[in-house]
Amino acid sequence: MSSPYPAPFTLLQSPVPVQSTLLNTPFFFSNIYRSHYRKTQHGKLVVLTTLSLSSTNPNPPVHGNYLVDKVEVLPIKQAEKNLGIDKRTSRFHVQELADRIRELPSKERTEFLSSYVKDGGFSTISGANDVLMALFIAEDPDFALKLFSDLSSYELEPDSWTFSIVLRCHCKKNQLDEAKQVLDYMVEEGFHPDVVTITILINALCKRGRMQRAFEVFDFMGTIGCKPTVQTYNCLLKGLCYVGRVEEAFELLLKIKKDSMKPDVYTYTAVMDGFCKVGRSDEAMELLDEAVEMGLAPSVVTYNTLFQGYCKEGRPLKGIVVLKQMKQGNCRPDCISYSTLLHGLLKWGKIRSALRTYKEMVEDGIEVDKRIMNLLLRGLCRRSWKEKDLLEDAHEVFEKMKTGFYDIDPSTYCLMIQALCKGGKIEKSLDNLHDMIRMGNSPGAITFNNVILALCAGDRVDEALLILVLMDERIIIPSRMSYNLLIEGCNKRRWPLAACSIYGTALKRGVIPNSKPR
Repeated sequence: MSSPYPAPFTLLQSPVPVQSTLLNTPFFFSNIYRSHYRKTQHGKLVVLTTLSLSSTNPNPPVHGNYLVDKVEVLPIKQAEKNLGIDKRTSRFHVQELADRIRELPSKERTEFLSSYVKDGGFSTISGANDVLMALFIAEDPDFALKLFSDLSSYELEPDSWTFSIVLRCHCKKNQLDEAKQVLDYMVEEGFHPDVVTITILINALCKRGRMQRAFEVFDFMGTIGCKPTVQTYNCLLKGLCYVGRVEEAFELLLKIKKDSMKPDVYTYTAVMDGFCKVGRSDEAMELLDEAVEMGLAPSVVTYNTLFQGYCKEGRPLKGIVVLKQMKQGNCRPDCISYSTLLHGLLKWGKIRSALRTYKEMVEDGIEVDKRIMNLLLRGLCRRSWKEKDLLEDAHEVFEKMKTGFYDIDPSTYCLMIQALCKGGKIEKSLDNLHDMIRMGNSPGAITFNNVILALCAGDRVDEALLILVLMDERIIIPSRMSYNLLIEGCNKRRWPLAACSIYGTALKRGVIPNSKPR
């Protein structure tokens, strides 16, 4: 017989027949999360609910929307006490089991778990909880919920920890309404959900921006006498900032301090992140100073929040101040810290500051990723056209990329060649031009024109002519300036035939040089 009950309270099989009169009661169909039939270890079929049912009472009293009678039912919490169930599980055993499950493919996982359960894995509720938690850790909440629905066939009654795991599984699957129903069921059955379980649900709701629902659960904690921890508040703060309600988050922070609950570093980081995302990084910096004054040690994530905020606002130099403060506070910057700051400095044209930060990053032994290296090199190359002293730094970075087997973008390669040409490093520019071609990359017309310009300026017209031939082979049209320089160079050397040949080639390509053969 198919069951009208959805997971996690699905009755897969009934150990004893259920009278048809019970099936026809309104309660049976309207309270799908309050009726969970199973056979206990005492051999009795019970309804795990404080609102018990009876098929013999023709006029049961009504309590709210639910039918109630006085049939005695063994309370779950009393059953746990009588059976002496140990709610604590071996963390080592659970983690070991989770690692084993995670390694197995889907088909083998099913076979392994079936064998594990048959070999006594479900002999006690504590053992069953171990399996369910291991599945949750192994990122398989579906299997965990399926096994939970089969508990009745093993004559096991779920305890508070069982339902806590089930709630976690629903949160993992983004089934937040179902998770809330599990929480309601626990309370109605006389369980006392701990603050960790409720905080997990609040956190899941906040992550998805369902703040009204999250505050409803938060208020619900007070009605059952469960006192929120600072971690509970941290979830709410992150959720408020996630949806842009920064002022409310700040007010909640003030309330936390007013209620004599000491905020931790995560509390401040959450609000700081909210301020930074809306362009109020200075206020976030004030919160950082306040946290330090309280004796809290800001984490690398706290500082990274400020780097992102200042760089987003176009004030990356403030990030350098934060970096200095970070190191003074004995907090070691990580790759994200440096990369965020470097990217911001380069984006806003602070090339020299970016170069100093890059060198500091290398000294700290942190590897710079390919994207940042290419950005840095392009910035140095462009700036070196006017600030010649940066050319050496650009070439040093370029050589480091080559020896470090970085993927150098073709555009970066071209900029390096152009920078070398403009800086008078003709030999290095030619070497890199040929290296680029050998690697299968095709330099653009601008790169070739810069090389021709540099060669002609150095009175190396014969080599410039070879570059012209190379361009012709690759069907790249030189600029009018390149043709002018080549013709003038040939005239200067008294090579009239070469000058005429170049002039004719230019006309065929649709370019009319200003200079003419003499």
